[in-house]
Amino acid sequence: MLVLTRKPGEQIMIGDGIVITVLEGRGDGVRIGIEAPRGVPIQRREVIEAIAAANLAAAAAGAATGAGAEDALRGLLPPAPVSSSD
Repeated sequence: MLVLTRKPGEQIMIGDGIVITVLEGRGDGVRIGIEAPRGVPIQRREVIEAIAAANLAAAAAGAATGAGAEDALRGLLPPAPVSSSD
């Protein structure tokens, strides 16, 4: 993982088409802006995890209809973030 310190107004470029701009610091958070090509999906991790968990719960509730559905949906969960002790 690359860890950077940026000030409001400074930018980070990812590849040729994605620009992340630090807009402002707010308490214990930061506001950022993301510019990306229209075809690049941008989602908050917690939303993706909540949808995947709901899908897993639905698959478990309907397990009688198909044994492989839960395993297939489990593969949609994003990998857990790696935390460092630095």
